[in-house]
Amino acid sequence: MDYGYCRISTKKQSIERQIRNIKAAFPEALIVEEAYTGTSVNRPEWNKLYRALKENDVVIFDSVSRMSRNAAEGFALYKELFDRNIRLVFLKERHIDTDSYREALSGIVSQQFESGDEAADELVNAIMAAVNKFMMNKVELDIFKAFEQAEKEVSDLRQRTSEGIQTARINGKQIGAVKGSTHITKKSNSAKPLIIKYSKDFNGNLTDKECMKLIGLANNTYYKYKKELRVSVK
Repeated sequence: MDYGYCRISTKKQSIERQIRNIKAAFPEALIVEEAYTGTSVNRPEWNKLYRALKENDVVIFDSVSRMSRNAAEGFALYKELFDRNIRLVFLKERHIDTDSYREALSGIVSQQFESGDEAADELVNAIMAAVNKFMMNKVELDIFKAFEQAEKEVSDLRQRTSEGIQTARINGKQIGAVKGSTHITKKSNSAKPLIIKYSKDFNGNLTDKECMKLIGLANNTYYKYKKELRVSVK
């Protein structure tokens, strides 16, 4: 079974790009969507998928940064799933797919050398064991570095965002809505003058119900605008 795991850290982010990229490469993949904050360790959709995974299943990520919160956690999870014979695919880092890792490991020299000369055999086998260990460590280091780089990029982005907001505030720019301020929209601009004109609480003689019907506003929207108008005319 092919699964595409898509994750965003905030509600303001769009998950559609990840879905589109995965579907383009794996059209039959079942998409699993997750939205959670980077400070939360609880990923309910991932936990469900993790428990459902079986040998030879495939999990596709748009990038390695979508798999974990940090390098150490990601690498440990990668090794665990690899040992369970679950394939992992990273569309932006194909060199660390589990298939690439398995192929690299298959090229490692593992046979025992026997020449009949005990001293020579021990020397050659020791060298082969050292090469084997070196190659395995190198492959694993490449994987860890990919997770580490993804973690750094996320951290750098947060830092740049924080610094940008701080710079804007220093320069006198308002970031976000002012507490207690009213959000002005085209709809409110057209509706509020009519409320003032027709409502008996302002300049008219119609009841709230009659005003809502005349102006075409829902109950909640009408009373919200009316409350804002009362504040503004005080």
